[in-house]
Amino acid sequence: MQDGKHGVNFWIGNTLLAASLVSLFFLGQLWGLFGVWAMVLWMVLAGAGVYFLLTEKGSSTFPD
Repeated sequence: MQDGKHGVNFWIGNTLLAASLVSLFFLGQLWGLFGVWAMVLWMVLAGAGVYFLLTEKGSSTFPD
C-alpha cells in the first residue's frame, strides 16, 4: 500500500459509493420515476464502488 496517497481507483470507488448513498436517500422519489430500475441503479453503483475500492493498487484481496 502507498503511505498516505491513494490511487485513481480509490477515488472512483469512493465517488461511486457516495453516489449510491445519495441515491439511497432519494430512493422513494427515484422509485416513483424509474420503478424497480432505481434499485438496480443503487445496486450497480454500490457494487462498482466496492469493486474499485478492492482493486486499489497494492490490495491483495483479488488474486493476480
